[in-house]
Amino acid sequence: MHETSFFAEPRTWVAVAFIIFFVLFGRRLWAALAGLLDRRTEQVRAELAEAQRLRQEAEAMLADARRQRETAMADARTLLARAGEEAERVAREAAAEAAAAAQRRERMAMDRIAAAEKAAVDEVRTLAAEIAATAAEQALREGLTEEADRGLIDHAIGLLPSALAPRRAA
Repeated sequence: MHETSFFAEPRTWVAVAFIIFFVLFGRRLWAALAGLLDRRTEQVRAELAEAQRLRQEAEAMLADARRQRETAMADARTLLARAGEEAERVAREAAAEAAAAAQRRERMAMDRIAAAEKAAVDEVRTLAAEIAATAAEQALREGLTEEADRGLIDHAIGLLPSALAPRRAA
């Protein structure tokens, strides 16, 4: 076998070329790779910061929504309680008003009954007076003489002041 020298070996020159390439361009390549990685790292950090900020905003919005929901629930409970109280008050007022209306109607009915009774009594009295007057007139025509008539008329005229005295006092 034949031995070749170190510098005659193509692998050696590839290795040397590789090393020279990395020595000359390695820094730039490394800087470019490091810059690329740094930019990507900063982008990921920014995205993480944005995600954290968005999460905090979402948590704040969730807490605010919960507070608003609790406030709304408390307001709704208060409104329901007030509505119940108002309904009870309106029912009490309606019952009192219905009772008062029933009393008024009863009073009006009693007044009407009393007025009807008074009218009936007055009508009966008027009718009785008319009947009595007719009967008295008939009796007087048939049984009294002219002298007796004058005596009765004079007697009635004499009784008028004493009969009218209670009416004048009233």
